[in-house]
Amino acid sequence: MVNRVVLNETSYFGRGSRAKLGEELKSRGLSRVLLVTDANLMEANVTKMITEELEKASITYYVFSQVKPNPTVKNVQEGLMLAQVSNANVIVAVGGGSVIDTAKAISIIMTNPEHSNVVSLDGAVQTRNKGLPLFALPTTAGTAAEVTINYVITDEEQKKKMVCVDTHDIPVCAIIDPDLMQGMPQSLAATTGMDALTHAMEGYITKAGWLIPDMFHINAMALIYKNLEEAANSKDSLAVEKMAYAQYIAGMGFSNVGLGIVHSMAHALGAFFDTPHGLANAILLPHVMRFNGVECPELFVNMGNAFGLDMSGCNEEQAVEKVVEAITDLSKRLQIPQTLSEVGIPRDKIPELAAQAINDICTSGNPREVTIDDLIYLYNEAY
Repeated sequence: MVNRVVLNETSYFGRGSRAKLGEELKSRGLSRVLLVTDANLMEANVTKMITEELEKASITYYVFSQVKPNPTVKNVQEGLMLAQVSNANVIVAVGGGSVIDTAKAISIIMTNPEHSNVVSLDGAVQTRNKGLPLFALPTTAGTAAEVTINYVITDEEQKKKMVCVDTHDIPVCAIIDPDLMQGMPQSLAATTGMDALTHAMEGYITKAGWLIPDMFHINAMALIYKNLEEAANSKDSLAVEKMAYAQYIAGMGFSNVGLGIVHSMAHALGAFFDTPHGLANAILLPHVMRFNGVECPELFVNMGNAFGLDMSGCNEEQAVEKVVEAITDLSKRLQIPQTLSEVGIPRDKIPELAAQAINDICTSGNPREVTIDDLIYLYNEAY
C-alpha cells in the first residue's frame, strides 16, 4: 500500500518566531501582502504584532479583517476582491481556523479563477494550480489549519459546511508563535483545545490510519491531555507553548488520513446554527468515541496510555469507557457545556442535521460504518 504525507515547505516554532516573517517573504521575492484577519484580533492588537514585522521589513500590506467565525462564501468573495484590487502576490493569515480557511480559499481562487464561485471548491477538488503563496500564523491552539490540506467554508444558501480538500491550498510557510495565543479568552482556548484533541483522537482511529500519522496523533494526545487545562484555565506560559505545538502535530496527522463523524456532525451544527466548531466537537466527542469503541477497542488502550491513565487490567469495554470518562472530565474542568440543549440546538432539527452529516466528506473515514439512524441516535445522546 502506498501512503502520502503532505506538509508545509517551511515552519517556524517558538516565542518571537513571527520575527522570521519579513525575512521569509523577502527571500521569496514577495512584497505585496493581503493580510487576512478578524475584527477581534485587530481590536486586541494581536494583528498589530504582525503588521509591525511587515513594517520593519518595509513590505506593503493591505488588511482584510471581515472574517467571521464559520466563514461564508461571501467572506471569501469580499477578501478575494481586495486581493485582486491590491494585486497581492502573497497572503498572510493571522488568526484561527476561520481566518486561515478563508485565506486558503482566496489563495486558490487567485490562481484558479475558474473556481471564483467558491461553491465549486466543495469536496476533494483537483485544482490546476498551486494557490497564491500563503503564510499562516495561528492565534488559536486548535484547528492546525496552518499545516493541513483542508479548509471549511459555509454555503449559507444551502446551509452546508463545504469541506474543501486540496493539496494546492497548504500554506508554504507556517509560523507557530505562542505569543500570538497567550491572550486567548478561556472559553476559546478551551474549545479550540478540544478541537485539537478531537483531531488527534479521530485521526488515530480513522480507517486510513498508519504508522507515521499514528505517531503524530499519539504524541499530540499526550501533550493536549496533559497541558490543555493549565493552558486554558491558568494561562500557564509553558502549557500554552506546548498546546501550540500539540495542535500542529495533530494537524500533521489528521490532514493526511482524514477524520470521522465527530466532524461530520459538528459541520452540520455549524452550518445550521453557526455553532462554534470547537464547541460542537467537544460536546459530541465522548458520545462518538463510545460508539466507535466497539470497532477498535485496542486503540483505546493506546489512547489511555497516552493520556497517562492506568489501563492495566482493563478489558475492551472498560478501556473504551475509561477514555470516554477521561475526555468528559477534562471537558467539564474546562467549563465547556456538555449538551446540545445547553447551546440552544432545537431537538426537532436533529433529523435534518443527521441528513446533512451522513453526506459529509468526513463520514467515510469513520472506523465504524454509520447510517442516518445512527447519527440521529448520537445527536440525541448528546442532547
